[in-house]
Amino acid sequence: MRLAVRSILIAMFLAVSGPAAAGAFEDGQAAYDRNDYATSVRRWLPLAEQGDAAAQAELGYTYDNGKGVKRDQAEAIKWYRKAAAQGNAFAQASLGFSYEHGRGVPRDYVAAAESFRKAADQGNAFAQYNLGVLHDIGLGVAQDFVEAAKWYRRAAEQGDAAAQANLGAMYAQGNGVPKDNTQAYMWSSLAAAQGDRYALKNREVIAKAMTPDQIAEAQRLAREWKPTK
Repeated sequence: MRLAVRSILIAMFLAVSGPAAAGAFEDGQAAYDRNDYATSVRRWLPLAEQGDAAAQAELGYTYDNGKGVKRDQAEAIKWYRKAAAQGNAFAQASLGFSYEHGRGVPRDYVAAAESFRKAADQGNAFAQYNLGVLHDIGLGVAQDFVEAAKWYRRAAEQGDAAAQANLGAMYAQGNGVPKDNTQAYMWSSLAAAQGDRYALKNREVIAKAMTPDQIAEAQRLAREWKPTK
């Protein structure tokens, strides 16, 4: 999640900020990348206090994970909310995760789903995957396998391993999508290639119900697959 959104945040910030602000944000970015978290906080804090959503989202993350500051999830929530209110997808996804797991706020699956959806609609893969999970299980929303598969697919197509693993499982079981072992094997393979052990085990089970030709086709699809972003 962290690496996937960082370049997007920078691009959004630079597009709407002046040279001085952009320079300060980049200084914070450079400091963060060399693990000088205290300096990154010093660069981002003034920008966040001035209302820059990207800096607010980054500052929320530093407090959430104790990067350059004492870990303070209540402070993280404060900054996530400020950035989320401005439409920052990373902050919306992080806020959703906080509600989902009760990090700095009482656990609230309805609020989690609402926040995830805002970020998911902007293309945030982490939010799309988590929104899929909530629909898959029926937490904060009605259980809906079709909706779960839709969000898993959107995240999976961006390369999210957990979403690929879950989408593969749904194809194997015929939940929310037609049962299709070739698709199940393909998505499980893509997730397994990223180190997802659940997907690796699932692929082994799926393969037992497939012919050699079907496995070869699934392997070809996996080799030729490219992420959408």
